[in-house]
Amino acid sequence: MDTVYDFAIVGGGIVGVSAAYNLQISYPQLKILLLEKEADFGRHQTGHNSGVIHSGLYYKPGSKKADFCVRGRNRLLEFAKEYKIDHEVCGKVVVAADNSELPFLKNILKNGLANNIQGIEEITAEQVKEIEPFVECIAGVSVPSTGIINFVAVTNKMVEIIRGVNNATSLLTSQEVKSIDSGSGFNNILTNHQHFRARKIIFCGGLQADRLARMDKIQLKERIVGFRGDYYELADHAKHKVNSLIYPVPNPKFPFLGVHFTRMIDGEVECGPNAVLTFKREGYKKTDFDFYDAFDALTYSGTWKLLAGNLGFAVNEYRRSFSKRLFLETLQRMIPSLTMSDIIPGRAGVRAQYVSLDGDTREDFKIEYSEDSIHVLNAPSPAATASLVIGEEIKNMAEKHFNLN
Repeated sequence: MDTVYDFAIVGGGIVGVSAAYNLQISYPQLKILLLEKEADFGRHQTGHNSGVIHSGLYYKPGSKKADFCVRGRNRLLEFAKEYKIDHEVCGKVVVAADNSELPFLKNILKNGLANNIQGIEEITAEQVKEIEPFVECIAGVSVPSTGIINFVAVTNKMVEIIRGVNNATSLLTSQEVKSIDSGSGFNNILTNHQHFRARKIIFCGGLQADRLARMDKIQLKERIVGFRGDYYELADHAKHKVNSLIYPVPNPKFPFLGVHFTRMIDGEVECGPNAVLTFKREGYKKTDFDFYDAFDALTYSGTWKLLAGNLGFAVNEYRRSFSKRLFLETLQRMIPSLTMSDIIPGRAGVRAQYVSLDGDTREDFKIEYSEDSIHVLNAPSPAATASLVIGEEIKNMAEKHFNLN
């Protein structure tokens, strides 16, 4: 209680931990407080994503997503090599199943070239088969710089490093922030267990980012809307059908990349995710429900405008969520030889989508500051890949606006 921390960071996912890491290694004297409400770090989006090290293929040239992803990928690989974190740059293919997808495939290639993606090239169906023998397509794009990693392992390594720098720094779990009030020269932070004081606060709340912003008296009109993504896994006898990563050509009218195949760093092969509006922001079961979360989503005009603009997609995603057969049919567009016995139900994740009032989800990374705080309001994929660079950006903002020296 007597300690006044220089910075409190709310949220112990990979972005929040990276913010603490970048500040601590640059300013070892800083007393940093990291508060995570769960029992471990990286329990939500960090630990429920597909573990892909993205190349920067899909993001608008010149955007923060494109810049941070390309630079973040390189930083992440350097970090993984230095600290011997299991990873592999295995590459991926994006495949067009029919002629209607060819223009979109060309656009992806053009985008990747504009973002200076290493080694990207258009390949024929025959060349795709040399990489992924069980895929049936008419054309593809090879992205050899894509990789796989365990992002929770990255998060935990950063936590370990931070703890070795400054004994006055505290990285705490099971501490859910309940309220924040300004004091004389510091902020009072009340959690479910304790009271803390900090001069500045950095919010990296992911699925709770909008609520934390309002708790900090930020006038935010937009809301976070959660979308659950379900995965299947390939059964052991079918794993040979996928060598690395296989993605469909995404429909640009839909805000998600589509169901794909991912060989994980532990050797498992995941198929997914789909994208279904969830009625519990941190609910990973199909039937999970939270009244407050559901009310928040369903009383927001942006949710309805998003659904109305993608009604056919939304209905199909919902149906597929409850139908193994429909999920399999989607997978068979890329690998027709898959059967019902080849796929078994897997885990699920929830994406935090920052949805505008008009239902748009294409907002770039959004990091804003106020007098005493910095808020990461929107950090969707590729945030995990870009996490080290996002943390560096937060550090740079703190230097500029909070007069660090």
